[in-house]
Amino acid sequence: MIAPASIVSALSFVLYHGYEGTEGLTGFPNIGTYLIFGVILVPVYVMVVAWFVGEPRNSKTGLMGVVYLVGITAQMWIGMFFLTMIIGLVFYGGLPEPFGVVGPP
Repeated sequence: MIAPASIVSALSFVLYHGYEGTEGLTGFPNIGTYLIFGVILVPVYVMVVAWFVGEPRNSKTGLMGVVYLVGITAQMWIGMFFLTMIIGLVFYGGLPEPFGVVGPP
């Protein structure tokens, strides 16, 4: 019979692949956050401002567009949050930081 400790060790090797935690590199905000919100989304910011200051102006339609954008963004972020938690549990043996410890237990 194979000892449970050796099974856990073998599974740990297969699942973790030698990767350790990324303390200091993950989380919000980092350079990618600034790049996305400060550079890539500039056309979206211009579009939203144009809905309210451009001619012809229709505030009701502009507000509906903002609600759609916020709803789509929230749906993606919340879905990715749960997916990140599931991936952390399945492949790394615990919740990712800041909810769990850094690296595999």
